[in-house]
Amino acid sequence: MRQIVLDTETTGLDWRNGDRVIEIGCVELLNRSLTGRHYHVFINPGRGIDAEAVAVHGVTEEFLADKPKFADVAAGFEDFVRDAELIIHNASFDVGFLDNELDLLRRPKLDKLCAGVIDTLKMAKEQNPGKKASLDALCDRYEIDNAHRTLHGALLDAELLAEVYLAMTRGQESLIMALDDEVAPAEADADGVPVERPPLKILRATADELAAHDEVLAGIAKANKGLCLWIAPEPETAVA
Repeated sequence: MRQIVLDTETTGLDWRNGDRVIEIGCVELLNRSLTGRHYHVFINPGRGIDAEAVAVHGVTEEFLADKPKFADVAAGFEDFVRDAELIIHNASFDVGFLDNELDLLRRPKLDKLCAGVIDTLKMAKEQNPGKKASLDALCDRYEIDNAHRTLHGALLDAELLAEVYLAMTRGQESLIMALDDEVAPAEADADGVPVERPPLKILRATADELAAHDEVLAGIAKANKGLCLWIAPEPETAVA
């Protein structure tokens, strides 16, 4: 299973207003293990960057002046993420921006390029309702060191998110039963001779116990206006 943990930085908050992608960072997971492969690029957006955005990621127009356009890096980006499942925090934001960049070049969008998207923000809110679900908050919750994250950065955030995702989903693989597990051996005595287990004794309810059980169910039905899941409904009478 190949997964790509992805993050972007942008000129602003809404691609519909003309904002563009200025940085893409990706790290690769293969069978839930970091492979060491990554994709990282800065992009010249051909437009200004909102002051609020610069305060978040620290990337300036001057720094991006000699960087490639998205058209120059699109093929390399597509090659890195193709057929993989994407893992993104607040996926609608990054997917919206990247789909816009691809659409401007008349290239297929991410839903045609990749196997699917996991939104870790949605996952975190479902796992811990009412708790903070920012990347920093999740790093604190799962004891992942993010002290070096003074500003947002696409590659750094993707690396942190990979660790967060693995921590959030740890234990899922233990739910998968191996088909080739060995059958537990029969019990044996000190000499290794198999010991035959005695047959299990079956204890059936007495008439008094059955009557007491029916009385409890009747009380439940009475308290719920005749509704009780443990009482079988009366069979319907056929109408001639």
